Amino acid sequence: MAFFITRKLGIIGIMFACMVNIMPAAPAYHNFDEQYKAQRLKQLTTQQYEVTQKEATEKAFNNAYWDNKAPGIYVDIVSGEPLFSSLDKFDSKTGWPSFTKPIDNAYITTKTERKFLFITRTEVRSKIADSHLGHVFEDGPKPTGLRYCMNSAAFEFIPKDQLAERGYGQYLSLFQENNNDQAP
Repeated sequence: MAFFITRKLGIIGIMFACMVNIMPAAPAYHNFDEQYKAQRLKQLTTQQYEVTQKEATEKAFNNAYWDNKAPGIYVDIVSGEPLFSSLDKFDSKTGWPSFTKPIDNAYITTKTERKFLFITRTEVRSKIADSHLGHVFEDGPKPTGLRYCMNSAAFEFIPKDQLAERGYGQYLSLFQENNNDQAP
């Protein structure tokens, strides 16, 4: 098809054929609906399902991303919503991935949980998929003073060098502006 177009349209056809081959597909969250969610939930591991849908907590120090130092972003395992950046990740010594802030507050919701009689904490959920991600605490480092303590099972990690091809190219500027190849 691309060869036919190029013979008919010359340079414009070549440019079009190249664009078709290099344009990344939009991440799932752009077209997320209940049908897609149901299909995606069937593809999750038992732990991913328990964490995101049943509000379970994975084991500390025994999860995929607690010590990940690679540059990139963390997206919702169900919807692909962009949630956190490695640039805001820090070692909280808790055994879970911890961040000072979300990549974009538009994709995060919080709600206060009351456990037992006197214990309250703030649950963090993804906005579009409504996945349980973890909790936020007010004992984090500057500049926010917050510690978003998350479950690795709720995430897919997209490395910096795959952002554009996976449809998250708009987040490359975070890494270029900071000129940083390592997470703090």
